[in-house]
Amino acid sequence: MDACFDLRDNPGRMADIIDLSLLAVARRYFHKLLDARGLSYFLQKDGHRLFHIEPAKVELVVRTAVRARSENQPHPQAVEHCRKEIRRELIRRVASEMLMTGL
Repeated sequence: MDACFDLRDNPGRMADIIDLSLLAVARRYFHKLLDARGLSYFLQKDGHRLFHIEPAKVELVVRTAVRARSENQPHPQAVEHCRKEIRRELIRRVASEMLMTGL
């Protein structure tokens, strides 16, 4: 596959916007919270599902990363990508814990 493409061929195609500095700040804050409070902090306490990620905690990490930047507000797609990356990392860690406990 050729890495070079012409946007005029497909006007509906748009590149994803990824803000690496926002992602780095979010990961740093995520790891600090994870070290301080543990994986259970990010999981819902109530409910019938054992390992259900609480969306408010993911949003807390992303909002804190956005506020921590001294630059202007990031693009909404960059914020959404950051949110997905934090969720992916949480899902990976929860799956790892589930395998370790034998679930």
